Amino acid sequence: MQAKRTRPDWIKIRLQINQNFQEVNRHLRGNHLHTVCEEARCPNRHECWSRGTATLLILGEVCTRSCRFCAIQTGRPGEYDRLEPLRVAKMVQRMGLKHVVITSVNRDELPDGGSEVWAETIRKVRAANPGTTVEVLTPDFKGIAWQVQKVLETRPDVFGHNLETVPSLYRQVRPQAKYRRSLAVLRQAKEFGLITKTGIMLGLDESREEVVQLMKDVREIGVDIFTIGQYLQPTPRHLPVKRFVSPEEFAELKKIGEDLGLPYVEAGPLVRSSYRAEVQYARMQMHRERSKEDLTNII
Repeated sequence: MQAKRTRPDWIKIRLQINQNFQEVNRHLRGNHLHTVCEEARCPNRHECWSRGTATLLILGEVCTRSCRFCAIQTGRPGEYDRLEPLRVAKMVQRMGLKHVVITSVNRDELPDGGSEVWAETIRKVRAANPGTTVEVLTPDFKGIAWQVQKVLETRPDVFGHNLETVPSLYRQVRPQAKYRRSLAVLRQAKEFGLITKTGIMLGLDESREEVVQLMKDVREIGVDIFTIGQYLQPTPRHLPVKRFVSPEEFAELKKIGEDLGLPYVEAGPLVRSSYRAEVQYARMQMHRERSKEDLTNII
């Protein structure tokens, strides 16, 4: 058995429990909703909840896949709650969220992969919260284009789908996923005209060359927001951390990504795809406005 690696000083999680944290917790419990913050044991949960934000998890809490980095329960999901889209919309309204992130487990056993619940959730959130921007972090829907399209047609403000790791580690890390399939999902969203986002974890035995090539792949299909964070082993049953990446190396990779032409790169030990998502979206909007101004000046 491999000895557990001691976390370095730069991975310190500051617990924040204030009135906002308690309010988010109360709303979630009262509405019987799940968050990826809890189910995936996100290290930033206390900080985000204390800022009044949370990433809502739809389609239940049991996933049909068995990714070896993820703490979400794997198994046979039960019947999904058909009233969940409305409850999510009301939750967003009660919390007064200006930017909401919605994600889900994989529901490969459903004929539509859960895409209709996805679409209905976005529609209900928009109807009840016309001033709220909606960001989604979707599964790959097994690469079935019409299922992805069903989500795209609701036009979320940000469409996210995580690559998670480099291609050589997929069989070990994401055995039921395919790298090229995930790229295709992102390409489809970009071609539909949406702001797109993806992210990876480091510390799973990937090489720097592989990470740089992945960033080139992402840039080639036009992804707008790219996040890089440190993998943290959620339980002893999950893949061990091979190494802890220093803040300096994250900073170097951020610069490489920017030099490659990625519009927005967020990199750091505790960065997660939904961490400070509202800030990422705001900065991406500023980037788009500057690009429009530059184009106008050229014309």
